[in-house]
Amino acid sequence: MDAGSHSISSEKNSAAVHRPPLQEAGSRPYMPSLSTTSRNPSAKCYGDRFIPDRSAMDMDLAHYLLTETKKDKENAAAMAASPSKETYRRLLAEKLLNNRTRILAFRNKPPEPENVFAADTVSSHQAKPAKQRRYIPQSAERTLDAPDLVDDYYLNLMDWGSSNVLSIALGDTMYLWDASSGSTSELVTVEEDNGPITSVSWAPDGRHLAVGLNSSDIQLWDTSSNRLLRTLKGVHESRVGSLAWNNNILTTGGMDGRIVNNDVRIRDHAVQTYQGHSQEVCGLKWSGSGQQLASGGNDNLLHIWDVSMASSMPSAGRNQWLHRLEDHTAAVKALAWCPFQSNLLATGGGGSDRCIKFWNTHTGACLNSVDTGSQVCSLLWNKNERELLSSHGFTQNQLTLWKYPSMVKMAELTGHTSRVLFMAQSPDGCTVASAAADETLRFWNVFGAPEVAKPAPKASHTGMFNSFNHIR
Repeated sequence: MDAGSHSISSEKNSAAVHRPPLQEAGSRPYMPSLSTTSRNPSAKCYGDRFIPDRSAMDMDLAHYLLTETKKDKENAAAMAASPSKETYRRLLAEKLLNNRTRILAFRNKPPEPENVFAADTVSSHQAKPAKQRRYIPQSAERTLDAPDLVDDYYLNLMDWGSSNVLSIALGDTMYLWDASSGSTSELVTVEEDNGPITSVSWAPDGRHLAVGLNSSDIQLWDTSSNRLLRTLKGVHESRVGSLAWNNNILTTGGMDGRIVNNDVRIRDHAVQTYQGHSQEVCGLKWSGSGQQLASGGNDNLLHIWDVSMASSMPSAGRNQWLHRLEDHTAAVKALAWCPFQSNLLATGGGGSDRCIKFWNTHTGACLNSVDTGSQVCSLLWNKNERELLSSHGFTQNQLTLWKYPSMVKMAELTGHTSRVLFMAQSPDGCTVASAAADETLRFWNVFGAPEVAKPAPKASHTGMFNSFNHIR
């Protein structure tokens, strides 16, 4: 068992009953302006030629100064023999020349060279200047109340869909928060015998939502009409703590250690089973290509499953893992596939491990391991930069932004007073929502704005639930 976890049957805070969910818990902090002052438009512009001003020059003096060095060489021997002559020559020069040494005089002082001319002289092989470090706000952009949020490390109670709606389970109730309008709605409150809700995951279309229950059932909802489409029963023997979508396949992980692929389009939905964990499956993530599945469990194991191996043995029913990785020393819940390198996976361990590890999922090799000093609850990659965000438990309950691959800390975001159990990323990749055991939901502008706004691709999954009206 991972240190510091709590059972979902623990007593709820009675004071939270009177707190409305997903309401502002504080005013938005002041955000300083990032604009810079423009260059002075009234700056003088000079030409590129500077002509001597003869009226300001003494030609006799200039002739003397030009020939002085030659005369000094000729008279060097004589001066050495008579020090008094040298003293006389020096005093005479001071009185007559008045210490003037300039030969040419100009009308205007030449201006300082501008950066644009200096930049033109830089050779092409020289390194480009370092990119300016972006501003990372140290406080949450918004804070909402989240009463009755279950304090359980092994559950997955929050997800942010492609339609910009955040779903969060608070006890027996599933709430939807529309990030575009800031409005909150209640999707469903499950019966006490089936609850509490133990996992939630949006389908790729951003419209349909999978809800895992403590009773081992999985519900599929159409959030556009608030309609329950179907309930998957008999998939697991105990609670369903993790969910992951791969197109029309809903993968579920339970406390029974089983991982099941469910094709939501057909009546006999359980099409494949992955058997490898001996304890609860608390982390599930499909790779961006949909070719590999990562699973983490309370048995401290990390498995990598490959679709090609599953499809080659359809009659076996159970599929062998591609890699079985045993480096973590605590439960493996935090999983994150890298968006810019398809075979790179980041994983985080629980309280007895405290490490973030990076894996090459093609070879199974551990590329790096970093001890964070505290329980790793969740991991998210920045979609626009080579950065990784982690959320933690005791002692700081912070969010840490790391630069990859150096793993240098870029920022530590504090504000939560209990462990930060869940994180979810907005569709544009800029904002991160964090939910903690302190029963607050906070929004952080940690990843910044993308360089180029890309239009959202049209969803190709709208037909996966069309047959639900015909299922009885």
